[in-house]
Amino acid sequence: MLKYLSLRLRIFLFFAFLGLGGLVLLGAGLAFGYRQLGDPDALSAFVTGGLIGGLAILALTTWIWVLFDEHVARPVERLAAAMRARSHAAVESDIDDGAAEYLGDLAPAASAVARSLADTRNALAEAVGRETARLGRETARLATLLAEVPEGVIFCGPDHCVVLYNGQARDVLRAPATLGLNRPIGDVLLPGPIMQAYDRMLSDTTPDGTDILVATRDDARLIEARMRLLRLDGQDGAAPGYLLALRDVSADLAVEAERANLLAQALDLADAALARAADPILQQRLAELRARKAPTDTQWWPMESIAAADLGDALIARLSRHDLALTHDLPATLVRCDGFAITRLVEHLARRWTAAGARSMSLGLAPDAGGVRLVLRATGDLPDQAVLDAWLDDPLSPKRSQFSGRDVLMSHASTITLDGGISLFLTTAARPALPTAAVEYDFDLLHAEVPDDLAAAPLRQLSFVVFDTETTGLDPNIDEVCQIAATRVVNGRCVNGEAFDTLVNPERPIPAASTAVHKISDAMVADAPLVPGALSQFHDYAGGAVLVAHNAPFDMAFLQRREGEIGKRFDQPILDTVLLSAIVFGQSADHTLDAVCQRLDVTIPAEERHTALGDARATAEAFARMIPMLEAADFTTLGATIREFDRHARLIAHLN
Repeated sequence: MLKYLSLRLRIFLFFAFLGLGGLVLLGAGLAFGYRQLGDPDALSAFVTGGLIGGLAILALTTWIWVLFDEHVARPVERLAAAMRARSHAAVESDIDDGAAEYLGDLAPAASAVARSLADTRNALAEAVGRETARLGRETARLATLLAEVPEGVIFCGPDHCVVLYNGQARDVLRAPATLGLNRPIGDVLLPGPIMQAYDRMLSDTTPDGTDILVATRDDARLIEARMRLLRLDGQDGAAPGYLLALRDVSADLAVEAERANLLAQALDLADAALARAADPILQQRLAELRARKAPTDTQWWPMESIAAADLGDALIARLSRHDLALTHDLPATLVRCDGFAITRLVEHLARRWTAAGARSMSLGLAPDAGGVRLVLRATGDLPDQAVLDAWLDDPLSPKRSQFSGRDVLMSHASTITLDGGISLFLTTAARPALPTAAVEYDFDLLHAEVPDDLAAAPLRQLSFVVFDTETTGLDPNIDEVCQIAATRVVNGRCVNGEAFDTLVNPERPIPAASTAVHKISDAMVADAPLVPGALSQFHDYAGGAVLVAHNAPFDMAFLQRREGEIGKRFDQPILDTVLLSAIVFGQSADHTLDAVCQRLDVTIPAEERHTALGDARATAEAFARMIPMLEAADFTTLGATIREFDRHARLIAHLN
């Protein structure tokens, strides 16, 4: 209850109870004394004494309360209000110490806290301002770079609305009115292929990226799109967005299609002419030309690798819009095709066949030489070849009269036969390897000026190549490298996306004891580059950078022994993280790679320990974390750091 009262009221009540208690105790004492005395004539004296004593107690208590209220309670309230103002109202003036002079060191301490808070707030505001300005500059630079990317780029959220696009996308799509932020991608592109590919990628049956062919909504131009799921930070639990890299291929595809058609017609005419001439040599030559032409029919049309089961699911979804039922037992076999074009073709055939009386449609897969056959079955009579040809000549899209089933067959080098159903040939495909999605950048390098004298260069401004080797043994004079790997540290930051990693054929057996450590066997290096070639590649990778290694003399001995053979010298400065550890942690500490990483909270995955790349990355991370520690110890330049190595050289001699 008392905590809801003000400080001054609580202090007043405290002194009031103190005065009242004093009066009660005084009265009790006087009553006890009077009873002990036993003289009735002394009563007036006791009463008079009690009144005087009571008044004195009340006066003293009141006086002390007034002093306490004036010099303690009020200053405490004012001090609390002043601190609250400086904490929440951004007041920066100093607290008046004079008003709380009787509170001892409390007022100066509160004033110091307030000044520290103001300084921290100002420093934080400056840091936030600098970081905001830096992020603004980087955003502007990224926007500038994105604007110069030759391809059109559009990023859509999981709701298929545009979140980002560049100027080239506007040029490719020629739709300035309908392309806009938070506008559906379907406003500018026919969404069928996009939705279909997105659903396939979410189902985990295809990679996170694929090539698709889409058409613009207004003028039905063909756009080749590289589609890739993009999971941004903070979206781990949500459906991902996707990136579309766009290229207008309408003209190219039209030319290629015309060439393919003209060549096919020319071959047909030649075939007819040769049939009358009955020249076996020319007929054989013509057959060879047809065989050579067939693979090229599919190379100019953008294709993707699709699971056959996904084609079946897409067809079920498309046919259900027309109240048509379809079942399938298609496996996850990957086929190479334009998924949208194939589903539109099979949908068109299914609808035409249903209109002709077919029922109970199903889709299956049958093996065939060089691929598989997608077989559409139904109860009812099969169409004859003339009817099927007419169906293939129909346009598959109302907006693209030239996009017929026959065009799809030609672009896929496919055929349709009437064998137990409508059977469509498709080539099988392997799962494609996607390019890395990493983007490495550091715009601070635009302002980095490395002096001509590297010894005077600040560590943070230099580029480092941190490397490690795995060898057949521990003697650099007779053993050889069997793996070398490296990563970069630029501007004080690890750039793992620029790693170098290669196995090396040492041209000698790898001892079992060495294989037990680094898990590299003779079979693994049989087709790897030889030592001179691998070291030459590494020299090119490390050109112009300072080399860094853990126990560098051991690794450098293997490299420098081959300098004459490769015609290149490893003559750049070299830093050793063993010696750097001795500088920052003292010589008495343990300087193994595991111990250094443990002190710096660097985790080496168990499966990467004693692999060249794993150890190089761990060394790089430890080195990057030691740079600010070296700067704090006043070893800010390369020269100062190398000079300090001399004091710890015995550590290297002990290790080797």
